[in-house]
Amino acid sequence: MNHPLRPSAAPSRGRHQQTGEAGSAVSARSSAELPAGRLDWRALLQWLQADGLVVADEAERVSRRFAGESAQHPLVRLGGAGLTDARSGRALDVEVLTEWLAARCALPYLRIDPLKVDVGRVAEVMSINYAEARRALPVQVAAHEVTVATCEPLDIAWVTEIEGHARKHCKLVVASPLDIQRYTTEFFTLAKSVRAAQKSGEASAAANFEQLVELGRTNKQLDANDAGVVQVVDWLWQYAFDQRASDIHLEPRRELGAIRFRIDGVMHTVYQLPPTVMNAMTARIKLLGRMDVVERRRPQDGRIKTRNPQGDEIEMRLATLPTAFGEKMVMRIFDPGTAVKTLDGLGFGPRDAKRWEELISQAHGIVLVTGPTGSGKTTTLYSTLKRLATDEVNVCTIEDPIEMIEPALNQTQVQPALELGFAQGLRALMRQDPDIIMVGEIRDLETAEMAIQAALTGHLVFSTLHTNDAASAITRLADLGVPPYLISATVIGVLAQRLARTLCVACKQPDEATSPELLDAAIKPWKMSGSVRAYKPVGCLDCRKTGYRGRAGLYELLVLSDAARQAIHPTLDVAALRRQALADGMRPLRLAGASKVAEGMTTMEEVLRCTPAWSETGT
Repeated sequence: MNHPLRPSAAPSRGRHQQTGEAGSAVSARSSAELPAGRLDWRALLQWLQADGLVVADEAERVSRRFAGESAQHPLVRLGGAGLTDARSGRALDVEVLTEWLAARCALPYLRIDPLKVDVGRVAEVMSINYAEARRALPVQVAAHEVTVATCEPLDIAWVTEIEGHARKHCKLVVASPLDIQRYTTEFFTLAKSVRAAQKSGEASAAANFEQLVELGRTNKQLDANDAGVVQVVDWLWQYAFDQRASDIHLEPRRELGAIRFRIDGVMHTVYQLPPTVMNAMTARIKLLGRMDVVERRRPQDGRIKTRNPQGDEIEMRLATLPTAFGEKMVMRIFDPGTAVKTLDGLGFGPRDAKRWEELISQAHGIVLVTGPTGSGKTTTLYSTLKRLATDEVNVCTIEDPIEMIEPALNQTQVQPALELGFAQGLRALMRQDPDIIMVGEIRDLETAEMAIQAALTGHLVFSTLHTNDAASAITRLADLGVPPYLISATVIGVLAQRLARTLCVACKQPDEATSPELLDAAIKPWKMSGSVRAYKPVGCLDCRKTGYRGRAGLYELLVLSDAARQAIHPTLDVAALRRQALADGMRPLRLAGASKVAEGMTTMEEVLRCTPAWSETGT
């Protein structure tokens, strides 16, 4: 009978695996053919040479260089030796060597994805000392099986101990020694902190809140138990920065609270916590954000500044909301290095970038940026204002809330409790000798009238609206009660935008199915001109197996020419306005998305998901 950890044939690749050139080119071998025990760099070098990945001269060079012994793992040592695949020229780094070794040992290859690991459960399988001694790390616990990642696939005498302890079948996978070392420390430290925090909150969640309030008032040091809460919160932030999250959600539930990240516009569940721990985390964050820790019945807003692992300052906006099972908290992350971008960085094409530059260089008028929540309006406005805020001009904003502190701007926060709304704030800004004004959002007729008055008196005004496309912003102003002749006299341009996920450059592949004819059918009545280099998503660990990594802006820029104003004044003819905007050079959102597809940046499915269909009447 075959040993469960020594299959006589290569197992089928599971959902954790990624195929690579080095690994796929080597025929799978039974691990029974290989000597048991810890890996040795000399043996690995011989196997690489036998499999044709390394030529004799390269092997000799490395042997002379590594004459002595080292505490480094053999894969790490060889991965830093500058070896290249003799067949393809590909660099034999640690990941490639790990995948090759997994195929040689007839075991699945795994690149650990921390978002897929239930840290609380895997930490129960073995202790951190045991994991470090065996160079192994549990990564998944199922009803009848535990999956353990190892970088020593020939040293498996300990497997029977784990199977006896966990009372589950043990499935081995091979992972990079660097990942195993990193995540062993991270996972077990996090699990220990959660257990410590849970102990401090088991007596009474309310008492824990009061304790944190008292700590905030007296500035006393946290005791040993509360240190667990501090460690979990610190881990949460650093982990979110590492995963490129834009938002962190703490969501209380009946049994277990959920921590979720929004990455590239998609939510990912990261961790589940006991309610007492989540309550203590929420209280800790509220304390740091200068919020009322005791008040849990009404929504609150706050702000925190911290630093990412690289030492860069990161600002987070906090918002709480009472729910059926406790306070829900959302932390929106604003990274100054990514929040303010160039026009190229925002995703503007050369043509639209030139038209936008001409628009924002006007001396007065209203420029509107429209789109749903999360479509990147704030990033576009901040990037534009940062570009305009020179020493020669006075730029003032009225926001709710201030999304990101920018030293070059004079920013004011809306304070409803003090009767300082957008209209009142804009009225006050008019007496501050501004050149450029940004209003966070036009929500009512009073704010719209103040913005129009500012534009008529010689100011350049930026603001946002929530509409589906550019022309609908004109309709929205009319719905608020603004007369068409005032809209025609003050509004100089409208930018509608969306964020489309971009394909992961590490795994995307050419898509022969996406032809010019298919794109033409999706963007009727227009047709694509030029070549089409379409790609399709594949999925790897770099992109969370979604096939997408990062997002790019899609823009629809309506510049109100004299001819377009005729469709607004004295009446509002939206169909005529759209026809004239097209004649003036506007490209609809879906057409802008199709151009990104033709350039190989995204897919037509993603464009159809995030953009509205074109309609001349807007219905």
